[in-house]
Amino acid sequence: MADKAVREPRPGEVLLEVVACGVCGTDLPIQDDEFPTAPPVTMGREISGLVLAVGSTPDEGWRGTTVVAEAFFSTCGVGEWCRSGRPNKCPQKHALGTFVDGGFAAQVVVPTRNLHRVPDWLDPHAAALTEPLACVCNCLCDPSPISPGDDVLVVGPGTMGRLAAQVARAAGGRVVISGTAHDAVRLALAGDLGFATILADDAAAFARLGGGFGADVVIECSGSGAGITAALQAARPRGRYVQVGIAGKAVTVPLDQICYRELTVTSGQGAPPHAWRRAMALIQARLVALEPLVSEVVPLDEWARVFAGIRAGVGVKYVFDPRLRQARANRTAVPCTRPGWTAGGHGHMAWWRRLPFGAMGSPADRWGSLPIQAARRGAATHAAGDRTDRLDVR
Repeated sequence: MADKAVREPRPGEVLLEVVACGVCGTDLPIQDDEFPTAPPVTMGREISGLVLAVGSTPDEGWRGTTVVAEAFFSTCGVGEWCRSGRPNKCPQKHALGTFVDGGFAAQVVVPTRNLHRVPDWLDPHAAALTEPLACVCNCLCDPSPISPGDDVLVVGPGTMGRLAAQVARAAGGRVVISGTAHDAVRLALAGDLGFATILADDAAAFARLGGGFGADVVIECSGSGAGITAALQAARPRGRYVQVGIAGKAVTVPLDQICYRELTVTSGQGAPPHAWRRAMALIQARLVALEPLVSEVVPLDEWARVFAGIRAGVGVKYVFDPRLRQARANRTAVPCTRPGWTAGGHGHMAWWRRLPFGAMGSPADRWGSLPIQAARRGAATHAAGDRTDRLDVR
């Protein structure tokens, strides 16, 4: 943790009060210096927040709005990839949390062009998962490998797997999610979302996929060598294979299966603007549920426990709320970004209960059927130039 001054937003930029920032699996290799970064830089790219200040008059309409922000802070804007709508492939791109200060902080500056309004009904902590959803949409939309009626296998029941399963279902696929015995909690959550689940070592269940011919589409979300191997072997001849998970290291897999089965292999990296538009449309249509994916909302000063938990495979999806630390110290309520609602100072965040570390609770505890404390939201008094706690890579 470190203190940094927050600069004023320039024209075309806004200053956000960070309400939530999701912890991504990529944050671990960033911490381990195994991912390209420009230290010292504040981590975090899965951001939702409230617009506190704008850098130019034309952007005044954003002030006071709850938003999510695309992760690419800047690109060249004139090269082949940018001009073709693929700024995620721009060799000069700078992303939040790696080359530009990100959302593991009380405030962050982002470009106005990257903003998307959060629906009034969506919890802002869950809204932070729009960024990983957009990454999934980059893999599974425009064009979609899934046609209505396809048998779809998703390998890996983590956050990306359950997002991918929901996008595949929205496209008309009949989805099954697989995981290991270690994934029991995640598989149970997938079942709560209405998906059939199987264990990775259940050979009979895999043999029944697609009526015994294999899955029409396999979406690999584990990023493990074993998961990739199982996914390649579960696809039917001339099926489609989509790689969503990132291994982060060299893995040994049977690539000959691509040839033997004549598989079409696709993937995607990051989230260009068109993928964000797909993600926002899926959310607006309520075809993808984000709330059930958040396992715990925590203050920034508990980052070490969160990172250790992710490495140990405990919990599912952690979201930082930088406002929690001060609220807990003052034993006060944290204002939510929805008018008329507040969150309790003991970790009760809007429609969420802060669950004990590693415990998931009942479905009613995870989403819905929670007491909500109503109060009028106080006026925000944050000013650009304040110093703020941040979690930095050094």
